[in-house]
Amino acid sequence: MVADGITLLTHSGNFCEPDTISLPLGTGTIVWAGESCPVAEGPNTLSMDVTLSTALPASLATATITLTGTATSGDSLVCVEINTSAAEELSFQSIASRVNAASTTWTAEAPARFQTLEDVKTLCGTILKGDATYKEFLDEKTEQEIPNEQIPTDFDVRTAWPKCAGVSGHIRDQSACGSCWAFGSTEAFNDRRCIATGDTTLLSAEDTAANCGLLQCASMGCGGGHPGAAWNWFKSQGVVTGGDYDDVGKGATCGPYTLAPCAHHVPATSKYPTCPTNEYSTPSLKACQQGYSKSYSADKIKASGSYSLSGVAKIQSDIVQYGSVTAAFTVYSDFPTYKSGVYKHTTGSALGGHAVKILGWGVESGHDYWLVANSWNEQWGDQGLFKIARGSNECGIESQISSGTAAANTLVV
Repeated sequence: MVADGITLLTHSGNFCEPDTISLPLGTGTIVWAGESCPVAEGPNTLSMDVTLSTALPASLATATITLTGTATSGDSLVCVEINTSAAEELSFQSIASRVNAASTTWTAEAPARFQTLEDVKTLCGTILKGDATYKEFLDEKTEQEIPNEQIPTDFDVRTAWPKCAGVSGHIRDQSACGSCWAFGSTEAFNDRRCIATGDTTLLSAEDTAANCGLLQCASMGCGGGHPGAAWNWFKSQGVVTGGDYDDVGKGATCGPYTLAPCAHHVPATSKYPTCPTNEYSTPSLKACQQGYSKSYSADKIKASGSYSLSGVAKIQSDIVQYGSVTAAFTVYSDFPTYKSGVYKHTTGSALGGHAVKILGWGVESGHDYWLVANSWNEQWGDQGLFKIARGSNECGIESQISSGTAAANTLVV
């Protein structure tokens, strides 16, 4: 990186692998997504995000960065010119208008839940591959473990196992907490356990967020975490039962979610009061709620296996056999405006990593998609769900899949 003839930064790495390059003096980052190698000669589309600090004066935010790469043979490998400028503060209404004017594969509208992009950033608490703190917690399931079966054109966990539709179709709300990593993992385990045992009891996302902590899972509750680590925790420690905020005080489960659903800077309602000014602190769960019949330790339910998946066919085959999986992907500033259709990143910069539950797939107007449950309540998106392009690793949705198995003998009596 050179400015006014002065070399400010030199960085080396593997062109094919994700990497994060920190700019000098905390002025920003370049996130390199990695490329599928070998790469053909000639012009290519590269995946990277350049972020400059908001503390930079506008005059310094406008710059030209030349990025070059050289192969070990000495040949020129890549040459990119990046033109930066101060970010324009866009409203969700203007973002939605841009998306809809582009006549893409999906329809956008300004979300009722959020007012600013900062509201969304607090909910994106998943650590993605390429982040400096990312760790690989799971071994990938091998090809030999995936049966060679016919994959249907359309599939939905809710209709494939209708007795568990109340669990798999249940849309949760992580509230003002970056605990999406705990929700995406707990919900998928919940689905798989119901399918394996027939028990429709909800499991506790609060237990995962509160107790799959820094030592066990390198996770920080509302401060973010690893969905893959959570699946390992389900296997080694287990998770207690627990439903939504409305279940607090009923005594039906051990650890329902104690953070109230809320509205971010938009008109509050009786169901969704105003969110706190800052993100909620990570909840604490050491004992079951009053009135519940079991102790915290006696209520623990364990997974019988945990693993990661890669490749569309392997992901589909695993869902057909066992149920929903956990996925992590990059949220861009247009994603919160999703209303219907098959989402593809159309405009805006990256806001952070987000974990969700994939519960099926299909084809809409010739476009392959994954069917995904979000944890932003049923008033967001398409009744809490969204469709995202399948087969192209859109926003990295297919590159960080975690899952596991539930034993039939874990049925709660």
